[in-house]
Amino acid sequence: MTIISEQRRGGFLGVVERSWRKSGYEITSVNSSRRFPAIYAKSPDGFGIRLSIGGEGQPFFEVATPCVEKSEVAAPTAETDGPNYAGGPIPRPDIHDDFWSAPSPPPRT
Repeated sequence: MTIISEQRRGGFLGVVERSWRKSGYEITSVNSSRRFPAIYAKSPDGFGIRLSIGGEGQPFFEVATPCVEKSEVAAPTAETDGPNYAGGPIPRPDIHDDFWSAPSPPPRT
C-alpha cells in the first residue's frame, strides 16, 4: 500500500532485481516504462515472478507456479497483520514513505 513516486520506481525495481539475481533468479524481461515499469524473472525452481508498478505508484508482486498436480490446501489459520482485501477490490496506495514516496532531490551544484 506504499506509494512509490515516479522518480523512485526505477530504484525500487533495481533493489528487487539485485536481490532476485543474488537468489539465483533469472531476469527474463524488463519493461522500462517511466510510468508503469515492471521486471519479470524465473526462480531456480521454475516459478514465474513479476513486479510491476501500477496506478498511483502501487507495487504489485505476482507469481505463477510451474506445472503442478492439483492437491487440497488448507485455508490459512492466521489473521493478517493489516487490512485483508481478499475477495474485494484492492484500494489505491495510501501509505507515504519518506524515501520511496518522495521525488528525487535536485542535483547538487
